[in-house]
Amino acid sequence: MPVIRLNDITKQSFPNGATYQTLVGDDEGSTPVRVGVQVSPPGYSTGTHSHPYMEVVSVIEGEGEAWIEGQDGLVAIGPGVTMVFPPNVKHGFRATGSVDLKTHGVHASAHRIVDRFPEDGS
Repeated sequence: MPVIRLNDITKQSFPNGATYQTLVGDDEGSTPVRVGVQVSPPGYSTGTHSHPYMEVVSVIEGEGEAWIEGQDGLVAIGPGVTMVFPPNVKHGFRATGSVDLKTHGVHASAHRIVDRFPEDGS
């Protein structure tokens, strides 16, 4: 089994300043899951979105707030918090602190598939 070092992984730029590093997975879908680290600057929002599979996101550093369809209100997130988003459930999070929000995410899929809902305004 290979050893992956975060410092050796190229950063992919996301709109509005976030970066993403894919630790496990590739465009060919050669692994059954995709794993990565996202760094979101203060004020960054993922927007409301969903995936046709489960996503698990753990906060490593920073602070933010999350929302999930079917739950009332926003949930404060920070180090030690893990969010489990079921398949096809709208969700999102944003960085609210004064430092970057660093998260570790697992997509239960060989391919990263994102359905966006800009009309939800988050």
